[in-house]
Amino acid sequence: MRRCTGSSSRTTDRPVTLLEHAWQSRWHPLSWLLLPLSWVFSGVAALRRLGFRRGWKPVVSAAVPVIVVGNLSVGGVGKTPLVLWLASRLRDQGWRVGIVSRGYGRQSTGLQRADAHSEARLVGDEPLLFARAGFPVAVAERRVQAAQALERDVDIVIADDGLQHYAMARAAEIVVVDGKRGFGNGRALPAGPLREPVSRLASVDLVLVRDGDPEDVLPASNVDMFRYDVEPSVLQSLDGRNRCSLTDWRGRRVHAVAGIGFPERFFAALEAVGLRVIPHAFADHHDFRVDDLAFGDDLPVLMTGKDAVKCRGFAQADWWVVDVAVHTGPALDAAIDRLTRRVLGAGNGTTESLGE
Repeated sequence: MRRCTGSSSRTTDRPVTLLEHAWQSRWHPLSWLLLPLSWVFSGVAALRRLGFRRGWKPVVSAAVPVIVVGNLSVGGVGKTPLVLWLASRLRDQGWRVGIVSRGYGRQSTGLQRADAHSEARLVGDEPLLFARAGFPVAVAERRVQAAQALERDVDIVIADDGLQHYAMARAAEIVVVDGKRGFGNGRALPAGPLREPVSRLASVDLVLVRDGDPEDVLPASNVDMFRYDVEPSVLQSLDGRNRCSLTDWRGRRVHAVAGIGFPERFFAALEAVGLRVIPHAFADHHDFRVDDLAFGDDLPVLMTGKDAVKCRGFAQADWWVVDVAVHTGPALDAAIDRLTRRVLGAGNGTTESLGE
């Protein structure tokens, strides 16, 4: 296992915006100021969903079942590790699994197939990460178009995000909730972080809480909720030549780079392992350049998987991707298996009920 040495006193961090503060409190003045716009947003969203439910707007099916993994809130919930875990679990059970996404942050439009040799700027960082894990991947603004592009090659499709993309029929819905931030102040955009009301959870198949107690997130609820945790496991050098145990790096000073929705989570996870972290937060889906990571010292640089796929082309010897492990319990594993058996045993598995 390779070890890294060095020291630095440079520190950076992402400032929490005024709007993010407002989203965590029902009494924040900015949230109250934006409340009328929130009512408008909620009304438009409700009418749009009603249009799909009543058949006024078309809902299109793929020839294979689609499981949507999405969330109610904006911002980084961290669905990517869960999507990879779910896809890998199904693949290990013998199913051919495809993954579709909108491909946020890409510089292309329309339908794109992704493989291990694709460019992140054309397909998006998360789709490229999925493709390099060996899954068939397609991206499109109309996610059902992406699902249809894969339907001849797979038995089931997992949609990374797209809970509100009602034009795509789905066999099941899994909602991911941030166990630390929950639903914020419980208000809709822009007065709060919600795309849909919390009551929407009553119509989904599973609610999974990341890194938190479900009863704290949604107390006195009839919704079945399960906890899962995501923890950093090992380090892999971007050139693929070295692997390191994180436990061997305790006490070491490192640069930690994160261009994700909630970078503080990544920094905190590394600190919890015992690393001395110099944080560098970038905007979600940031298009990295070599100058972004020129920190003027010889300290190792650690980054998330979806950031690493954009940096391999100019990676240096002491740059590392942090592989993470998803930890579930027997109850969640059983619930996932029941759900997938139902979905894969129901023909094409699609539905247009949209939660009715």
